[in-house]
Amino acid sequence: MRMTVAHTPDADDAFMFYAMLNGKIPLEFDVESVVEDIETLNSKAMHGIYDVTAISVHAYAFVAEKYRILSTGASVGDGYGPVVVARERIDPEKAIIAVPGKLTTANLLLKLFCEARTVEMRFDEILNAVVTGKVDAGLLIHEAQLSYEDYGLKKIMDLFELWNSVTNLPLPLGVNAIRRSIDIDLQKAFLRAMKMSVEYAMENFEEAFNYASMFSRGLGKERLRKFIRMYVNAFTLEMPKRVEKAIETIFELAEKRGLLKKPLLDVLR
Repeated sequence: MRMTVAHTPDADDAFMFYAMLNGKIPLEFDVESVVEDIETLNSKAMHGIYDVTAISVHAYAFVAEKYRILSTGASVGDGYGPVVVARERIDPEKAIIAVPGKLTTANLLLKLFCEARTVEMRFDEILNAVVTGKVDAGLLIHEAQLSYEDYGLKKIMDLFELWNSVTNLPLPLGVNAIRRSIDIDLQKAFLRAMKMSVEYAMENFEEAFNYASMFSRGLGKERLRKFIRMYVNAFTLEMPKRVEKAIETIFELAEKRGLLKKPLLDVLR
């Protein structure tokens, strides 16, 4: 069977999928690879477009009837996560903040901790929008978390710190999910391959890193290495119960605020 597998144009995703997409591991299926930004993938998941897709944890609340979460492939912050930055130290609740899509987990966290006005923008346009004064502040995800100080910007909110102070849990931001309608044996075969792909990359770091560097968007090699190690870690290889609890907690907090209806969490192991 041919499976459509969608991931983001981000170095950590490219690193995870390197072995699967480059003939480094045996596969029981053919793969058609798709690369699109996270908010596009979130939106397409609503319609079940791809067999396997990277999605934000936030988005899963709206697609749980169509997809199951894979226990391999999660992006989890532990000590770090999305940040809100501005040209000067300002009150985020009095700012207009650019966000990287309404279905991103970062946007949900912002809503949980801040009553700000927001405007949606592609994630890779936010940094420049803050620098040029198009917006007061920006919610940064991906590698911009490591480079914003180069542009003279200041952190005015750290969403991991806020999250962790309330929950004492790691911060799950993105997952890989597989369509429920796919035969269960094929679902399990994909999960095995995903785990082998992540293991291969972690064991052959420089080889996979060289491939992932094509998705660096100008980030220097040392920062890129740091970024990949931040979001491809032990949580990525096999999601522990502690991360499941963190996902449940995000949904519980959001439901209490009337932001979504808590879905039934279903993780394929």
